[in-house]
Order: sequence, then C-alpha cells, then structure tokens
Amino acid sequence: MKRFVFLFFIIPFTLQAQLKDSITRVVIMEGAVNFRDAGNYKTADYKTVIKGKIFRSASIATLTDKDIQTIEDLKIRTVIDFRGTKEALLAPDRLLSNTDYTLCPAGSDSIPTPAEIANMIKNSDFLINMYNDKSIQYYGERYKPLFQKLLTLPDDEALLFHCTGGRDRTGMAAALLLYVLNVPMSTIEDDFCASNIYLRSMNARMYESLTKISGLTISDVEDKMRLKPEHIRSFFATIKSHYGSVESFLEKECGIGPEKVSLLRKRYVN
Repeated sequence: MKRFVFLFFIIPFTLQAQLKDSITRVVIMEGAVNFRDAGNYKTADYKTVIKGKIFRSASIATLTDKDIQTIEDLKIRTVIDFRGTKEALLAPDRLLSNTDYTLCPAGSDSIPTPAEIANMIKNSDFLINMYNDKSIQYYGERYKPLFQKLLTLPDDEALLFHCTGGRDRTGMAAALLLYVLNVPMSTIEDDFCASNIYLRSMNARMYESLTKISGLTISDVEDKMRLKPEHIRSFFATIKSHYGSVESFLEKECGIGPEKVSLLRKRYVN
C-alpha cells in the first residue's frame, strides 16, 4: 500500500481519486501486472457493476504457482486473449486446466516491433492510430467473443480478458464493456488512463529501450506512449463516425442489440 500512497504525489490530481478508488480492484500477482477487477464502478443510473466476475490484465504467461491459486480462488475459468497468433505462441498463457480459452488476434498479427514503434513515435502520434480509422476494421472481430462469452458465463465462474501490456487492446475492451454496463464516460476515461500507473515498472523498461533506439529523450518517449483521455475519446468517435452510434456498432459487429445489452446489465449490474 505504501507504494500507492507515494504515487498520489506524482500523478495528476484528476486521476488521484480514481486511482485511490481502483486500488480496491487491483489483484496483486507475482507474475502479472495491471491485473484488475472491472467491477464496483457506479453506473449512470446509480447502480453498481458487480465485483468478482470480470477481470482484466497484462500478460499472464509468467504466473507463479501462487498466482494460479489466486486464479482458482477467483474462479476464472474463461480467458479472452487479444494478442496476435505469433505473440501468443511466444508467451503462452498459464491457465488452469479446462479453461475456456479464446484467442482473438484480429489486428494484432501486425503489431509493430519495438524498432518500428521507435520510428513511428519520432514522426507521429503513434498511439492515436490504434484508436482511429486505421484500426476500426478489427474491432468487431476482436471484441465480439468477449461479449458472447459474458452472455453465457456460468453464474459461479469469472472471466479474464488481456493482451500483452493490458493497456491498449485490453483498454479498449474495458471501455466498451463499461459503456455497455452504463458506466459514465468520465469513469471510463479514468479507468483507461489508470494503466499508466499500474504499468509504471513495465513501461520503464520498455521506454528505456525505445529511447536508445529512437534517440529521443525519456520524457519525449513517455509523452508519446502515455495513455490519454483523447485516445479513448477517439476510439468512440471513430466508431460513431462509421456506424452512427456505439449501439449500432455493438449490434452489427458484436452481436449485442438492445435485448442482449439489457441481459448483460441484468447479469453484471445490481
């Protein structure tokens, strides 16, 4: 807990309240970071997303035996993996036996290498391309399995979704999920940006490498790679521009029209 208290002095004030709140959702793992419960958020109609049913994380390839026991205790029997095919083969998930595992690689098989990222961040806003027109063709195929599994998830089990860093692909999935569950956009944005804090140690190693490759300063790299509210706003704006509304996208591409949205809220909000 001491490390989180210290972080309150070095993060923007606007995120401090959300971070303090989200600490109650963090699941401490020895072999994974940014492992969080997606529940306990207040909805726009003053209800609460159920805790202990839906989790998000960075890579779970290096879970320890103690972590596996935590997965067992949390009853996580369904896992959605947003990584690319090769990406997943290089670092296979460590799972409980008989886990219902689904790989959703749409758009992830072309994730740039560190050298390519370093070149991109020198010349453009690298991250914004992941949240706008260049990526929207993959959103439906990538995220549909998440919602379909949530519709049929056994009452006594939980689900986990993740990618490698647990921030971009996973962050978009979490944003869509919370939107479906009627969580206010301000909360969705704060939840999205909180990954900057929970991935601080992982990011430090990656940013050091990108600094050496790109020739940029560490502060420049950090700014280019930092998750910002405008990224998730661009994500939703792009969906609206192509489909007219987020609801239309969800129905057409993810198979959840009004009736299934109501069912998801009934199952995961009280």
